[in-house]
Amino acid sequence: MNLLNVSACSVQIGEHTLVQPLSLRLAAGELLGLIGPNGAGKSTLIKAIAQLLPYRGTMQLQNAAMETLTAQQRARQLAYLSQNDPVHWPIAVQDLVSLGRHPFRGSWWRGAGQLSAADDAAVETALRVTDVWALRQRRFTELSGGERARVRLARVLAVNAPLLLADEPFAALDPRHQLQVMALLREQCQRGASVILVLHNLTLASRFCDRLLLLNQGKLVASGTPSAVLNAENLRRVYGIEAVTGEHAQQRYLVPWMCATD
Repeated sequence: MNLLNVSACSVQIGEHTLVQPLSLRLAAGELLGLIGPNGAGKSTLIKAIAQLLPYRGTMQLQNAAMETLTAQQRARQLAYLSQNDPVHWPIAVQDLVSLGRHPFRGSWWRGAGQLSAADDAAVETALRVTDVWALRQRRFTELSGGERARVRLARVLAVNAPLLLADEPFAALDPRHQLQVMALLREQCQRGASVILVLHNLTLASRFCDRLLLLNQGKLVASGTPSAVLNAENLRRVYGIEAVTGEHAQQRYLVPWMCATD
């Protein structure tokens, strides 16, 4: 059974069609990468799936139509990490991450200061796996860009939602933490969750994703395994590049190497 089914989804803002009709399915435990050049429609599509943009078509999450779910039901089943989610007040890191448990706590005001044992465990796990446990008492506004990115990811992981949507979570992260984030997302999938990830790093996409959707100018160009999607023709036609491919430790990898010549 698929966790998510999207059928004939399109997004139009004013007179501009940002995503042309496309369909996708996502199985439980699957890591799906959305790739494509700037302006391809990747972020628009993931925002539509997160119910943050109006769209045409149908979406089902765990066999329930998205429009039939209450806001609280969606918040428990779907966690969204945006490209940029600025926090301007000096909230402590642990308090910010604990906001990920709000959908399970009923009213915002009733018992708002009390976390259950399950909430505490989820928050602590999220802080530790994102390598920000030592920062838990720090103010978010005092952190570096990379530290903030990991704290924002921790807040999303604390939800323990079956579907995780992440829009370019690697901004400001060094190579070690980029690899750590991908390993974390893979671990979430191994535990049964599903992930849709927008990313530009084709090396990480080729190594970690189960399937890829390649978008260009709002159109779905190709979908399938990384080796099928990231072929020489698609790289040249969509990205205008040539790449070096290989295999290490029984894993295929791809490294963008040079601009393609006509």
